[in-house]
Amino acid sequence: MRFDTTLGLESRRGPVASVLKFVLYAGIVIVFTGPLIGLLLSAFGKVVNPTHFSLPEAFTLENFAKAGERKVYLYLLNSFVVVGFGLLLQMVVSVFASYSLARKKFRGMTVVLLLILITIMIPEEIIILPLSAVLGDMPVIGVNLLGSYAGMILPVGAWGFSILVMTEFMKEVPIELEEAARIDGAGELRTFFTIILPLCRPALGVIGVFGFTMIWDQYLLPVIVSTDSDLWTLPIALRSLRSDEEVGIGVLLAASLLALLPSIIAFLAFQRQFMRGLTSGAIKG
Repeated sequence: MRFDTTLGLESRRGPVASVLKFVLYAGIVIVFTGPLIGLLLSAFGKVVNPTHFSLPEAFTLENFAKAGERKVYLYLLNSFVVVGFGLLLQMVVSVFASYSLARKKFRGMTVVLLLILITIMIPEEIIILPLSAVLGDMPVIGVNLLGSYAGMILPVGAWGFSILVMTEFMKEVPIELEEAARIDGAGELRTFFTIILPLCRPALGVIGVFGFTMIWDQYLLPVIVSTDSDLWTLPIALRSLRSDEEVGIGVLLAASLLALLPSIIAFLAFQRQFMRGLTSGAIKG
């Protein structure tokens, strides 16, 4: 099986075509991997001139040691706590909400889907002040979540994008499989966990990658929740390090590398399910 590129270069033969393909592919690699390579080299070396890219004379961990003195590893731990529990809560909410929307028929379901869609369209800057007021005095229970991990985890526990993706995927699961399971005596929860959920692994990979990135990159929410600098997440720390004149560019680049690596690792971990989910969505569409 042969896949032609958009420019049709795969169907071209000859030395001229080979040179053109080499130049094109090399340019693509440089454009997309150049900044990452520069970040990687600069984080492990002494940066003499931050405006000019040059290979470090010697590799050192000094930048990472100085980053530790600036509490970067504490902020990294805070980010892992928030994204770990936040993503787990988000995926649990998404799969159960999606199952209800995909399999249950109830009055007002269209309105519910419309409201979920609206939450995706509203910029977070608009709701940040009402959200801070709610977190400062939770309705009914009257608990103040400002200055706590819970204040950064609960608001990301439900994300309209994840719910809509899972809902559309679950609708494609044949209803006959559930009916056969019920005939065999399986209850609804057993059917959900043994039939529906395993078939939705590609969609779980998609919402896992996007959910991780969304929570990891959160900036405004940790800003309003954090009443103490020890509760900062890594995105806030990067902004603080950038505005601190005493911090060298090497420390900032080391912290940037630490902020980038978890997203790459998360994508690699969910890569197979992620690509299957995108492919399944394209085929069904």
